[in-house]
Amino acid sequence: MLSDSEREALQRIAKGVAAQFGSGCEVVVHEISEKSAYHSIIAIENGHVTGRKLGDGPSHVVLEQLGKTIDAEKAQDHFCYLTKTPDGKILKSSTVYIRDNEGKVAALFCINFDISALTMVDSAISGILAVQDQEQKEPERINLNVNDLLDDLIRQSDELVGKPVAMMTKDDKVKAIQFLNQSGALLITKSGDKIAKHFGISKYTLYSYLDIKQEEKTNVQN
Repeated sequence: MLSDSEREALQRIAKGVAAQFGSGCEVVVHEISEKSAYHSIIAIENGHVTGRKLGDGPSHVVLEQLGKTIDAEKAQDHFCYLTKTPDGKILKSSTVYIRDNEGKVAALFCINFDISALTMVDSAISGILAVQDQEQKEPERINLNVNDLLDDLIRQSDELVGKPVAMMTKDDKVKAIQFLNQSGALLITKSGDKIAKHFGISKYTLYSYLDIKQEEKTNVQN
């Protein structure tokens, strides 16, 4: 958890970065704490870019940190990737992991620059618009609330399997549900009901699928 002085410092830095790059540059600070599953944003400048405000909920990477599916030591800053807002804006984004004295991720410092207008003249400013993640197929969607985020994660789980739910085998569903678990989706209140309904299984079956993966890990270790 951030100290008061660290929180204030990040808020000041956010204000400075936003002022430097203008109204098209949103700067967001997410704190990783017990409240972060629903209220992770502790600082935001130019929130009109994505429509978010102080006290709003987490992004994908925040949920992953809360679910501890990413080793804090392995979590790496992610620069110059594309995101997309619900109203269609294309953003050039960067995420920096802020660690506490123990090396644990305590916050995320995120910059989202609206390049929607610039993409129309990208031939003249290709160097500015260049992204490092060449394998990224589509911009990652920025969600306004956890319900939209859950819907987005469920959609991604279907895409991971590559077939409609009606055609999924048990192994396919286990794979999709493991992805949702690793993405932090099950941290969202009542997500189990929605996920179980989506895959046409009971909540008991849902959690038994999670146990299957745990048993596999145990067998490998033994």
